[in-house]
Amino acid sequence: MSDYKGEPVTAVIVGAGQRSLIYAGYAERYPRELRIVGVVEPNPERRRLTMERFGIPGENAMASVTELCERPKLADAAINGTMDELHLETTLPLLQHGYDVLLEKPIGVNEEETLRLQDAARRSGRIVMICHVLRYSPFYQAVKERIAAGSIGEIVNIQAAEHVSYHHMAVSFIRGKWNSEEKCKSSMLMQKCCHDLDLIAWLAGGVRPVKVGSFGSLMQFRPERAPEGAGTRCLADCPIERDCPYSASKHYIDQDRWGMYVWENNHLGATMSREEKLASLRADNPYGRCVWRCDNDVVDHQSVIIEFDNQATASLNMVGATSRPCRTLHVTGTKGEIQGVLEDGYFVLRHPDPWAGREYAEEKITVDVANDSHGGGDLRLVQDFVRTLRGERPSISSTSLDQSIYGYVIGYAAEQSRKSGKTVDLDVQKPERFYSAQ
Repeated sequence: MSDYKGEPVTAVIVGAGQRSLIYAGYAERYPRELRIVGVVEPNPERRRLTMERFGIPGENAMASVTELCERPKLADAAINGTMDELHLETTLPLLQHGYDVLLEKPIGVNEEETLRLQDAARRSGRIVMICHVLRYSPFYQAVKERIAAGSIGEIVNIQAAEHVSYHHMAVSFIRGKWNSEEKCKSSMLMQKCCHDLDLIAWLAGGVRPVKVGSFGSLMQFRPERAPEGAGTRCLADCPIERDCPYSASKHYIDQDRWGMYVWENNHLGATMSREEKLASLRADNPYGRCVWRCDNDVVDHQSVIIEFDNQATASLNMVGATSRPCRTLHVTGTKGEIQGVLEDGYFVLRHPDPWAGREYAEEKITVDVANDSHGGGDLRLVQDFVRTLRGERPSISSTSLDQSIYGYVIGYAAEQSRKSGKTVDLDVQKPERFYSAQ
């Protein structure tokens, strides 16, 4: 991927979770570009494992951002992968202390936090890039390049959908740490689909959103919808576990999925025997709970519609608990259209063809899609961050904080609309501070 020959950018990991470690992994593949020199992590075992993995000296391993910022600046940048509700309180001191920041999405858990971070970044003069990695996937990058080149004319409509698989829905938004807005402070739409709202705003070309409407609810995963005979824990008291598609043992042991969430420090190489895993799921591991008897309160499906100030429209459908996970896209312009599914690794470009016996001409564009849920965008994001810090021109996919704002304008308005039952007129709300970013 890289031919960079300058001195490596140095970075501190803030929050040694799964996403931070994926981004920091760029240093292992491209040590001449990025070097990890410190870690901030309150969990001592996770802190130790991160030190061992990246060869971090003990004096550069800290329990808090406060501790990091009490000493002279340790690195060029920070990779902040803390939980959603900690983004503001951890990023503000990093900016004040002179760190550029690669910040996991979402920017903040509400409009106020997002604006405060934007203001702080501008005052500090530091670079803040948001981890909207899908912009960097070859699929969406190629779509953006075709649109920017005028291949389909002016955009009329964008239709996007994210189908969240039944096992991803269960581990993250029913049993897991994003299952309650009260606990994690983010709605499911903003936690899971701020990627997709960002893509819509990006593909639309920085056009201002003016109206947003949304509908959605927690329809399926409630106690009254539990199958007859269902217990409270899959491996403790459930006689129908063997035939249940949400069986914890099937997902997390037999299929070996989502270990980075279910098993402590799995993403840092910690291991457990099969017997230990079974015992954990039987006892107090939250991922062993029946999906119909959890403390979840976030939606399991939601639809969003958007109008832009040039009269173009867009829609996003988030559908939880689908059989196949996928992201779909259909962009219609005044001269043609683009349609595809991220996971298929290609999209088609169509144009009207009115000659006798024809209807449309179609070109298939194949892209290199890595075998991950973000279509190969993770490390390309880090590469762009590193090169931006070195003064190079950002790529067409750049996710600078200012260039990422419109997706959040849409997302916060969508949640307001869903909860109030009313369309949100953004012109009436006058969010000038948001709009001045573009």
